[in-house]
Amino acid sequence: MAATIQTIEDLRGPAGRLEALLNVGRTDSPYAALVCHPHPPSGGTMHTKVVYQAMKALNHFGVPVLRFNFRGTGLSEGAHSNGPGEIEDVRAALDYLDHTFKLPILLAGFSFGANIGFRAGCGDPRIAGLIGLGMPVEAGGRKYTYEFMQGCTAPKLFLTGAEDPFAPRALMEEVFANAPGEKTMQWIEGAEHFFMGVPGSPAPKLDRMQLALREWLSQHYFPLIPTA
Repeated sequence: MAATIQTIEDLRGPAGRLEALLNVGRTDSPYAALVCHPHPPSGGTMHTKVVYQAMKALNHFGVPVLRFNFRGTGLSEGAHSNGPGEIEDVRAALDYLDHTFKLPILLAGFSFGANIGFRAGCGDPRIAGLIGLGMPVEAGGRKYTYEFMQGCTAPKLFLTGAEDPFAPRALMEEVFANAPGEKTMQWIEGAEHFFMGVPGSPAPKLDRMQLALREWLSQHYFPLIPTA
């Protein structure tokens, strides 16, 4: 399938227009997807490498994938609100996908975007699956909690770098243990928060992250489509 990217001009959240891109999928795709980017004041945008690789993994299966910049990021209107407003931005993006495709939605997020995406998507009947990449517990003095997941029964994937300083293994495994429903936890060895390498294993691990995501998607949603 030839990749086609569309600039979305009519995605609006409560703070105004949200800059967005849609990677077009197959007309017979059974799902649509949304990928949320990391912490805006720390430089996160919809073009962050992990977000881009997650989009590629989803689009590999012919899924139309929407990426957008949170309020105050890039050309998106408004100002960063440290969480509450960004949750509303995700809900606006979900509404856009639902209105446009009327398909179940796979919701992915990286770092801050994972926490915010899960907060917006948990309990939403339109969500067919949740993907947390580099799900943070504490980063830059910001603490992230997950008590809201108690009522979240959609299938969940947690993909984390084994050397991620923002998600110590013991704390992340506690988050995973307390998450209800069908769930998968996978550690990418030799990877830090951005799935780049670490001393002793310096090569980037983005390809391993994408492969793990594609294998999970193939197992749960696209069993007849090869991952290679």
